[in-house]
Amino acid sequence: MPAETFEFQVEARQLLQMMIHSIYSNKDVFLRELISNSSDALDKLRLETLRDDQLDVDASDLHIAIDADRETRTLTVRDNGIGMTHDEVVELIGTIANSGTAKFVQELREAKDSSASEELIGQFGVGFYSSFMVADEVTLLTRRAGEETGTRWQSDGEGTYTVETVDDAPQGTSVTLRLKPEDTEDKLFDYTSPWKIREIVKRYSDFITWPIRMAAATGEEGAEDPGTETVNSMKALWARSKDSVTAEEYSELYKHISHDWTEPLETIRMQAEGTFEYQALLFLPSHAPQDLFMQDHKRGVQLYVKRVFIMDDCEALMPTYLRFVKGVVDAQDLSLNVSREILQQDRQIEMMRRRLVKKVLSTVKDMRSSDPEKYGTFWKEFGRVLKEGLLQDFENRDAILEICSFASTQDEEGLTTLRSYVERMKEGQEQIFYMTGESRAAMESSPHMEAFRAKGFEVLLLTDPVDEVWVQSVPEFDGKQLQSIAKGEVDLDTDEEKKEVEAEREKQQQEYAGLLTWMTEQLGEHVKEVRLSSRLTVSPACIVSDTHDVTPALENMYRAMGQEVPHVKRILELNPSHALISGLKKAHAAGAGEQGATAELAETAELVHGLALLSDGGELSDPSRFSRLMADRLERTL
Repeated sequence: MPAETFEFQVEARQLLQMMIHSIYSNKDVFLRELISNSSDALDKLRLETLRDDQLDVDASDLHIAIDADRETRTLTVRDNGIGMTHDEVVELIGTIANSGTAKFVQELREAKDSSASEELIGQFGVGFYSSFMVADEVTLLTRRAGEETGTRWQSDGEGTYTVETVDDAPQGTSVTLRLKPEDTEDKLFDYTSPWKIREIVKRYSDFITWPIRMAAATGEEGAEDPGTETVNSMKALWARSKDSVTAEEYSELYKHISHDWTEPLETIRMQAEGTFEYQALLFLPSHAPQDLFMQDHKRGVQLYVKRVFIMDDCEALMPTYLRFVKGVVDAQDLSLNVSREILQQDRQIEMMRRRLVKKVLSTVKDMRSSDPEKYGTFWKEFGRVLKEGLLQDFENRDAILEICSFASTQDEEGLTTLRSYVERMKEGQEQIFYMTGESRAAMESSPHMEAFRAKGFEVLLLTDPVDEVWVQSVPEFDGKQLQSIAKGEVDLDTDEEKKEVEAEREKQQQEYAGLLTWMTEQLGEHVKEVRLSSRLTVSPACIVSDTHDVTPALENMYRAMGQEVPHVKRILELNPSHALISGLKKAHAAGAGEQGATAELAETAELVHGLALLSDGGELSDPSRFSRLMADRLERTL
């Protein structure tokens, strides 16, 4: 039959031009598209042979072949798969001329960026046409398995295409591209170069089920027949049974994905079946990368669709607090051209993300109980990052709290979990006590710790900057309220102890009422209240925050990030049992009304506040004045 010539519709011609010149930012993907089509054709043939015992085809060596000819500047991708009939060629390859093209072109014009455009191309089903980005002419030759005649489709991508019936077509499909001249400035590379072809196959199609073959690299000039070699590994470890994969193979894949030279700390496998199928192979690294806390740190796992590589660092599949997780997710039902923007809106992607996160968290929890040493390594490297999830992931907050570890006054060297803390709580204790600070040493010597140490209450010591933030938004664990020992009032006495000291406290409150009122007035610029303390046993005074106030450290963090935060006045607590405070009370009572004595007492009150502020790690508003007052007082003692 003579070749039939068809003319592209106006909208279809516009669509081709848009695709060739602007839609795909990375021209290398044309080969990914052609190999993926060939892989689908081989899958379909294998399925057809299982369904139809009468199908007379040779399925013993199903494969994909790539032939490059530098002299003629042609590249051919060939498979011996299911092939297409004449009608299927017109219907499938001619999809671009079907009705609805005008609407599609309009959607492309309205797409905000190239990645969104690529998603639309995937929906339209014409990834085959990406060939025209690199080719002046495309020829498709195909014969359906079981048919006697084949079909040739040919076009230069401009105004027309031809379709004709041929008698000598081999089973399967071949696509031959007459390549455009190389133009590296336009990222149009030499696609007859064997190393470039291998690079693209390795990047996008390494795990395709079927062998991808091309002429073997010989290094011998003038070799007539170098033979062929398979250029893809076909080792999709996530698709193989767990028993058939060695630890060395897992390690090799991890190093390939992460560019890390060390062994992974833990390997996580997942397989979901049903309405939405996917497989995942995730890795927990054994050490944190240097850029883990940098803003431009790349995160996410590699995304594949039916073993075809789609993108690196798929952020939609992994939250920022798990940005250290590396691995592969292979979905069965996504488009090859799915974009990052579409992924963020995709319901299936969201479902995958939720399951992946739960699997990672449960793996860490199991690791903590089954291999404490390995968990210790994990927490040392990634604990600070994981705690970010307490602010980001409300759905999994309890699971994150279960696997967190903290320093504690109960153990000088080891860490403890919240679960272990709760199990050790004193009878009648209803709160989990904690303190935040820059270092363990500073917190252990803090005045706030005195009553807790004296009564034997365990206190968690939180030193990471993120601790200042998450404790503000996590109210409780296992029904026990989290309570800062540096905020609010502290009452550690039992009911019996309260009865014993109740009269004494009331007496002290009456005795110190005048001093407390006077000091509140004197220090009103710096503190909101001066009161007696029940948390001090040794120090004369301490500074505490009100129950719901922002801590000074958190204030500083917000200001460092450029956020304006109003200064919050704190509370000065006095230890009535300390000689300095009791002496101050007597001096105030004796010198009330005497102007000189009152001025000296005011300076003493200022010194008490300054000392309390320094012991809390705070900053003096006027350090030079504090130094002069202190020097003057020391001089008088000599």
